[in-house]
Amino acid sequence: MATEFTHEPDAHRYTMRVDGDVVGFLEYQDHGAGTVMHHTVTIPKHRGHGYAAELVEYAVDDVESHGGGPITPTCWYVAEWFARHPERAALLAAR
Repeated sequence: MATEFTHEPDAHRYTMRVDGDVVGFLEYQDHGAGTVMHHTVTIPKHRGHGYAAELVEYAVDDVESHGGGPITPTCWYVAEWFARHPERAALLAAR
């Protein structure tokens, strides 16, 4: 199984493909002073495989490595991901 992640900055999204098929995407807005992750989608026929968690992790890692933080999760799934990964809380925007 070949997994590929793509950052599409012009479309403001990250896309995940498995064996060439798009399985999900995460949309965001970069406001210069931080990144708002506002929408995560797993294509219905691909749900239940943990793809959304992999995609969020990839996007968070990419934002961190490029200095695009802090991250504001307005998508419920991204917020839940951070709740399950408290070791990454330093990347979150102050509330």
